[in-house]
Amino acid sequence: MATPLDRVRVVQGDITRLAVDAIVNAANQRLLGGGGVDGAIHRAAGPELLAACRALPEISPGVRCPTGESRITPGFRLPARYVIHTVGPVWAGGDRGEPEKLAACYRSALALAREHGLRRIAFPAISCGVYGYPPAQAARVAVATLAAELMKAEAIDEVLLVAFDEPMAQTLQAALDEARAEGDD
Repeated sequence: MATPLDRVRVVQGDITRLAVDAIVNAANQRLLGGGGVDGAIHRAAGPELLAACRALPEISPGVRCPTGESRITPGFRLPARYVIHTVGPVWAGGDRGEPEKLAACYRSALALAREHGLRRIAFPAISCGVYGYPPAQAARVAVATLAAELMKAEAIDEVLLVAFDEPMAQTLQAALDEARAEGDD
């Protein structure tokens, strides 16, 4: 019997090269670019992405997207039609709501995908770079949240969990395999 996690796949590579409906950007609250995947997406999408992000309203000084929320812009020069920007939590030991905030990133990004009729979406390892979230813990949160959300999002055909390197790909695949095994019990 098919499960929601059958629509999730781990891939290793450059998220900016994927021809999907939307890629998710692990952004900061300003949405004006940065390092890691955020910088790579801004460079690949071209200056139009920065202009589109600047056009998004600030909800407080310097904040266009609070932690756990998402915003959507066109993909411009990317093969993806859209970029869904989400702001993950900075790791502070795990007892400051980090798992809930990280799960909110996946939920809000998928909600935007559903609202815009998007069927294929690619996520990076949100918060696992400079925000310091332990990769194995982040991967478990991502997979558990996707499993729950995809139950409600039948129109989404495929979710890619994109790892830039082999260790992160292995971490994501281990979390996915573990969740699938638990689902078979």
